Amino acid sequence: SLLALCDGVNAIPMAPAQDYKRIFDGDQGPNTGGMGSYSPVPGIGADHARVLARAVHQPIVDELRRRGTPFHGVLYAGLMMTRKGPKVLEYNARFGDPETQAVLPRLRSDLLELLDRGSRTGGLEGIHIEWSQAWAVTVVLASAGYPESSSSGQLISGLDSVDSLDTEILHAGTRATADGYVTAGGRVLNVTGIGDTPSEARDRAYKAAERIEFEGKQMRNDIAE
Repeated sequence: SLLALCDGVNAIPMAPAQDYKRIFDGDQGPNTGGMGSYSPVPGIGADHARVLARAVHQPIVDELRRRGTPFHGVLYAGLMMTRKGPKVLEYNARFGDPETQAVLPRLRSDLLELLDRGSRTGGLEGIHIEWSQAWAVTVVLASAGYPESSSSGQLISGLDSVDSLDTEILHAGTRATADGYVTAGGRVLNVTGIGDTPSEARDRAYKAAERIEFEGKQMRNDIAE
């Protein structure tokens, strides 16, 4: 997955991420919106990302500008790398989920400034986005029945036990009640671990994910293996 910031003229790639669509380990079971991700992606460095953006994102920005409807915002491309070059599986005019949860923790440039510049025609010209060398691994916690259905109302425990500068928890399908947070959707929480190596980031993500419990919790155990 590759996100690009667009200012109506330019498509500037962000750091790539690898996501996992199937519900079960080993890419088994039905497709989901995404059960985990990691960034960076070995073999897809900054130069390669720029080449991909010129081939995949820039033509969209150019065409929309030609039509008089310039695109300002985030353009997401889901890519499959083949022997004949990159093939686009889908575009979205938004940040991708759960890829963004692994990408943004590595961002060292000011996101608000980038978005503000992207709102102005040509505002991203010459911009250089700074990234941490750290790894980020995101594990999605899903509710019972997902992706065919979802359950709600299950009390979530263990959120307060995760307290680390190297771990982030983002709520996706939760609801606050007098008793605490409960499930309220298919994909419930995103748990991201950050580390100097992929194994360190992965260990931190899974240690935090294992502390969080709710009835019917589903998660893959092979993210970033």
